[in-house]
Order: sequence, then structure tokens, then C-alpha cells
Amino acid sequence: MTKSLYIAEKPSVAQEFANALKKNWRRGDGFMEAEDAVVTWCVGHLVTMSYPEAYDPKYKRWSLETLPFLPKEFKYQVIDNVSKQFQTVSRLLNRQDVDTIYICTDSGREGEYIYRLVDQMAGVKDKKRKRVWIDSQTEEEILKGIRNARDWSAYDNLSASAYLRAKEDYLMGINFSRLLTLKYGNTISNYLRTDRTVLSVGRVMTCVLGMVVRREREIRSFVKTPFYRVLGTFLGPGQSAGQGDDTAGALSFEGEWRSVEGSRYFGTPFLYKENGFRERKHAVELIDYLSQDPPLTAAVAKIEKKKESKNPPLLYNLAELQNDCSKMFKISPDETLKIVQELYEKKLVTYPRTDARVLSAAVAKEIHKNIGGLKNFAPLSGFAGEILEAGTYKGIAKTRYVNDKQITDHYAIIPTGQGLSALSRLSALAQKVYMVIARRFLGIFYPPAVYQKYSLNLERMGEHFFATFRVLVDRGYLKVADTSQGKKTSPREDGKDKEDGQAGGDAARENPKSGEEIFQKNIDNPEFIRMLGSLKKGTVLSISGFAVKEGETSPPKRYTSGSMILAMENAGQLIEDEELRAQIKGSGIGTSATRAEILKKLVNIRYLALNGKTQVITPSLLGEMIFDVVNASIRQLLNPELTASWEKGLTYVAEGSITSEEYMEKLERFVAGRTGNVLRLNNQYQLREYFDAAAQYYKSGT
Repeated sequence: MTKSLYIAEKPSVAQEFANALKKNWRRGDGFMEAEDAVVTWCVGHLVTMSYPEAYDPKYKRWSLETLPFLPKEFKYQVIDNVSKQFQTVSRLLNRQDVDTIYICTDSGREGEYIYRLVDQMAGVKDKKRKRVWIDSQTEEEILKGIRNARDWSAYDNLSASAYLRAKEDYLMGINFSRLLTLKYGNTISNYLRTDRTVLSVGRVMTCVLGMVVRREREIRSFVKTPFYRVLGTFLGPGQSAGQGDDTAGALSFEGEWRSVEGSRYFGTPFLYKENGFRERKHAVELIDYLSQDPPLTAAVAKIEKKKESKNPPLLYNLAELQNDCSKMFKISPDETLKIVQELYEKKLVTYPRTDARVLSAAVAKEIHKNIGGLKNFAPLSGFAGEILEAGTYKGIAKTRYVNDKQITDHYAIIPTGQGLSALSRLSALAQKVYMVIARRFLGIFYPPAVYQKYSLNLERMGEHFFATFRVLVDRGYLKVADTSQGKKTSPREDGKDKEDGQAGGDAARENPKSGEEIFQKNIDNPEFIRMLGSLKKGTVLSISGFAVKEGETSPPKRYTSGSMILAMENAGQLIEDEELRAQIKGSGIGTSATRAEILKKLVNIRYLALNGKTQVITPSLLGEMIFDVVNASIRQLLNPELTASWEKGLTYVAEGSITSEEYMEKLERFVAGRTGNVLRLNNQYQLREYFDAAAQYYKSGT
């Protein structure tokens, strides 16, 4: 009797496949066997690329004379500490009674690569190979994946891109790390007074290091600029400054002066911006002018009232989830990935290493099953029941939350509705992450949140004050979305306003204290909201006083571990706006599967420091020195757009748009060209001034 062999990436996944197949299994050493089937597993990678000395012993010694190292045929070897499992897998793959191999490694580029290396090293021939592609580890999904398994040749392009990614990282890492270590290692060691320095350079990690160092230097070079705003306190109709504080205060609000056309300050050099002065004296001068001719009143010059809707956000991909968990729970992207991977392996959520934020049309047809499962999750049971009863899930396929064109390997991370019995046995943090995913998922079946927006323009003596209010009219999806986590802010102790400076490569940041963002203390007061609704053009309001509000510009913010993941996803741009990120999403730096690991490596080799409490990332002195070396030798490695273009090239290979040969030719040309350039350089001594400039910001020995 012939048998089918199922090979998974991990023992735990192999067990899930065995459970789903429901056979009478006999457990062996590194496999399980039944009458007509065998299940085995890798342990992550079983095979890796060989070190250069495997090609020729001369490469063991690092030497400039042996660079660039560009082998025509690449060598691979079994990883020593998992060689026993490799032998088991190899024997099973080549067994005569096995006629069909089901490849069940993780459904993605890296999972494809893991199996292809094993198949290559084991020398498998004359077997039917089928690729199982699943989005969750539920029994239903596993069995469907087996039924729909395609011939592995359908994934040849994905395999080609996986091999190229590994070759690219290998060639850049081997050549550039050796090259820069031999060229500049002694220069760094002499400066730091250490025995030796090995420079670790990579296609993605060096680019990320560059982003952090550049941001740190922008912060250092930033010069604070003070500015002075004028605020007026306005009272509701019929209220006067002489009334008791409680009565007047209940209907009072602040308006911000702005220099619009007709103002005595319009177009003058005294302004910092339209809503502030460079010097306090001009703000005081304005107040003195406005305080003439009592009583102090202002007329409503214009009022706009309009409804605004805010749609539920798109679903989570890994980057968005890592960013939110960094903000909410102060955990690193690596920790988030571990947690969501555990949730996936416990059948609670779908495949985590995804870039998509939408569902597929096929999944949308069956989405009631996911929602129905959440009726058994007590904290959200009511919401799930409400959605099913109202039937709001039925039209989801026609919304922006379903789009097959935006999905490459996997759709967004959502709860499966299954595995809930395992949730109580997981850590409290894992339960919170699950809750975040589930809330985001259920939110898309609710209507938008609706706000009533009031925009006021008040005029006194030719000068204009502005105030904007957003009043929540209908909570919509907000009743299921837990928006409070991790978003509490506190005012500055010195009472000053701050305005963010612009950072290179960032989306423009708005002044957080202008216009509608002024804190309005009465926004939850029904009487105050009724008062806003009663205002009309020409309504005269009393003014209880004016005040100067001092502020200062602030430097760009440092990256956090979460915002760095987003910046990597968007090719170096830290785009704060969630909707804008969805619109411009393209090639990123690294992939959803690798970004957390890259960041973790940079921290482990002490090029970067990660504050465990705040998740803020800063460079070390060594990291800055590595940056200066790369900047003076292979500057292209620091370019986020160029680094992202390499990743885009791999996508083109996976899509079949370009061939492996075309990509490899470009890669070898890049490595050889940059190596030749560095070999001709003689700039080691010139680096000292850059090292000195960085070192002044670090204590001795750090």
C-alpha cells in the first residue's frame, strides 16, 4: 500500500495535521505513522547555506584579496544540532511506499524555502509533491488545505524569490561585513580602545540602523523656537463676565486668535505662524488693543455645522498589530509576534505573518462562522450576537474590508472563533492581544461613528478667533472598539504647548494645538452642546478675558519599536495616519515575517538600545560609528527607498515578472561594484571627526 507523507514546519503543527486526519497513529522517533499516511516535521530550518570556507579553505581567513566572494553555484549543509531530525525526514521522503508528499510548512516565502532546501538536500526524486496552503490551524482549514493542495510547481516562482532573498542576504552580509571590518575595524577599535571590532552589515538591518541614527541627529540639531498664542475665553449667549464662575464656566469656551486677511498683523514679520507671534510683546500688544472699548464682546462672523463619519479601521496585519501592542502594552514587535504566533497555534487566530489588512471574498462568504464562534467568548458575546441578529455581516463583501487584489499570501489577522477553551490557559497579556484582534474584527460589522462638528469664527475689532468642536452623536463601531488602551495623555508640567518639528521622510505633522485641537472642557455638557446648536451668524458673545499662551517647537519624536515596524513597512516613512498608510501601501523594508527579528538583532549586537518601559529606540555610540563608516563607504545601504526596491524585486520574481537570472545579475553587479569602490578608498583617518561628533553625547565606556 502506498502512503502519503505530510511534512510540517514544527512538531506542534504536525500534531494538528495528525489530529485533523483522524487516523490510528503510531508514534515513531521524529514522525507519526498510520496505515496509509505518515506525518513528520522540520524544526524550523534543517538546512542552511554553507560558510565560504566550504567552497575553498582560503576563505576561512578574512582577506581583502578574496573579495568579492561571488560563487557561481551555492553550497548548502545540514545544520548540526538538527541533523538527527533531518536524517529522519530525508529517509521518510525517499521511502519507496511514499508516493505523495504534502508540503505543510508555513504558507509563505520562508516556509516554502524551508521545505525546498530539505527536498534538495535529501535528493527527492519521482514523487508527487503537493503544496498545502492554509490561513489557520483549525481542523476545517487543514482539511480544506489538503483537499485543495496544488502541485508544488505552482509555487516555483515563490521558491525562486525565497532562494534569491537568502542569497542576497548572504552575499551582502558576507562581502560587506568582511570588507568593512577589514577596512575600518581597526579604526573603530583604536577609537573605542577595544581589542577588535567586527562590523555586522546587512541589506535591511543597516538601513534600519540608518533610520534611527538620522532621527537621533535630527533631534540633536533641532533648535527650539518659542511662540506666543492669544486665547480668548467666550461665554454663552446671555452670559456675562460678572456672573458666578459656575454658571458662566458651564457655557464658556476658548477661541484661538489667528491672523487672517483684514487683521492688523496679517503678513507682518511678527508672526511665527498665522496663530502665533515670535515675541511675547506682540501678543500682549494685541490683547491691549482688543481690551479697549468695553464691554468685551465678539460677534459670530461665521458658523459651520456638519456631520462627520469615521469608519471602522481596516483589520490588523502584523505591522499594525505590532505598532498598537507597542503603544498599548509597551511590548516589542518580537514579543507581539511570539504572542500572536501562539494564538495561531492554539487555533484562536488566523496566520499572523501577513501584510494584508482585508479579507478575501471566499472568507467573507463564511465569515458568520467566525462571528458565531465569538458568541462563546463572554466579553464580546453580546456584540457577536448583535451582529448575527442584525445580519450586518451579509454585505461585508461589498465593503473596503474585502479585496482580493490587496492580498498576496494571506488575508488579515482575525479570530477564527475556535480554540476558546485554550484562551484561559494563556498569559494575561496573550488574552489582551486576542481581545484587541477580536474587537478590531467585530468593529467592521458596525456602522461608522458619527460626529457633529461645529466650526466657529468670532470677530472683535477686525480680529478673528476660531474654535472647533466635535461632538459624538452616534458611537457606531466605537461601542465595540476599545479605544482607550494606551492612548491616555497628560499635559506638560510646565503648561507650555509644544509643536512637533518636521522630520525628514515623515508625513507632515499638524500643529496639535491649533484650531480644533484646543482642549474644550465643556464638550460633554449637554447644555453646552445645545448652546452651540443655537448659535447663529451675528450672535454676540461676552468675553471674560484674554491670555497669552506660550509654546515652543519640539524636535521630531524618536522611533518606538512599533512605529519603527510601521516605518519599515512603508519604506522608511513614518506615516501616522492609518487611512493614508492603507492608501499608499507598497514595498517595505524587510517583510512582516522578518522585521521584528531584524530589530531584535540590532539590539542584541548593541547597535541600538530599546527601552523596555517606553519601547523607545536610540542608537549606541558603536551604532553611530557603524553608521558613519557605512555612510562613508557604501551609502546606498542606508537608503530606505533603495532597500525597499530590492524587496520589490523579490516580489516581481515571485509574480513571475522578472527572472531569477535577471535579479541575480543585478545583485552580483551591486556587490562587486560597491566592493571595488571601497577597496579604492583611503578615508579611515577622516572618520575620526565624525566619531568625535557622536562621542560627545555618550558617557565614557558606553
